[in-house]
Order: sequence, then structure tokens, then C-alpha cells
Amino acid sequence: MLEARAAVRNLHASVRKAKLHRTTTETEIQIALNIDGRGKYEVSTGIRFLDHMLELFARHGAFDLKLAARGDLDVDQHHTVEDVGIALGEAFDRALGDRRGILRAGYFLMTMDETLGLAAVDFGGRAVAVAQTKVRAARVGDLQSELVCDFFEGFARGARANVHVRVLYGRSSHHKIEALFKAFARALRVACSRDRRLARMLPSTKGLL
Repeated sequence: MLEARAAVRNLHASVRKAKLHRTTTETEIQIALNIDGRGKYEVSTGIRFLDHMLELFARHGAFDLKLAARGDLDVDQHHTVEDVGIALGEAFDRALGDRRGILRAGYFLMTMDETLGLAAVDFGGRAVAVAQTKVRAARVGDLQSELVCDFFEGFARGARANVHVRVLYGRSSHHKIEALFKAFARALRVACSRDRRLARMLPSTKGLL
């Protein structure tokens, strides 16, 4: 009987999923996230380059992600990109629950041919983002490149996390942004990982995240 109860507890503990429907006058976003997934994705934002970045984000993070966004792209891409970041961050926040037993922080250096990108994440409960892309081109594919920073700032806000991403060097604008998203995914994967030694302990001396 005790073994059966333990098995049920372990089963529930292993489920880290979230569904989210976020609607404003500017965007409508639906997300289904499984942190402990296998990198499966279905993404549609109306901005193909952003779709590509979110697809590789899911694959490199081993997150299962379904994301559909409709925004006022006839006005500008800003609302869509920022709100996708916010909604995705909120989905991680919900899926992680009280954040007990996770590593909490993670970082990763990612090469993309001639480019090197860095990402560091801390689910410490405070929303701060610093993004340095070193991208000079106004657009990469069909994405307004300056909005990459807005995406990461939105994620930090929604996830209540510190997010620092930086391109150390590189030539290709495409590679710079791609290196950041891949590094970000892998840093998140570490931060979300369970720490066996912490078990159900909160990874903080404050008693609250």
C-alpha cells in the first residue's frame, strides 16, 4: 500500500505541464508546454523566423511545445514577439509550480559556426533581463531583429526569472540569434532539472521563490 502511494506521488511529481490561453486587444496566444518532453513542437506565430527559433528552442531544451499566436502584425511585430515571450515565461512558471527540488539556475555556451552565444538563467523569482545580440541588421528573415531583446525581457517577466543572453562574437546575424535561442534552451533545461540532493527542498534560503 505504501509502495503504491509512493508510486502515485512520484507519478504526479514527474508531471510538469502547463496550458495557457492569453488574450489581449493586441494578441491571442495558446500554449501547451511539457518541460519533461522530447523536443516535439507545433509552432505558429505568423513570423516564420520566430517560429524557427521556437522550434529549435523546444528541440534543444527537450521541451514539448505547442504554441499558436495571432497578433496585430498589420501594425507591427512588437506586440506578438513580446507577448509570446511573456506567455511562454508564464507557462514555465506554472509548470514549475513552487520550484522545489529544481537546480533553479543554469547556463550554457553555444557555438553556431563562427558565432559564440551565452545564456544564463535563474528562476529566483525576480524578473530581470539583459540581452545583447550584436545584430546590426534591421531584419533577419522576416523578424525585426531588435525584438529579440523584447522576447527575452517578456520571458523573464512571465517566468519571474533572471535571463541574461549575450553574443560574444560572430559574423552572421542569423547565427547570432540562433546561438542565443539554443543556448537559452539548454540553460533552461539545466535550470529546470531536478536536483536529487535537494529533493523537495526549496532552492533558496529565503523560504520563497
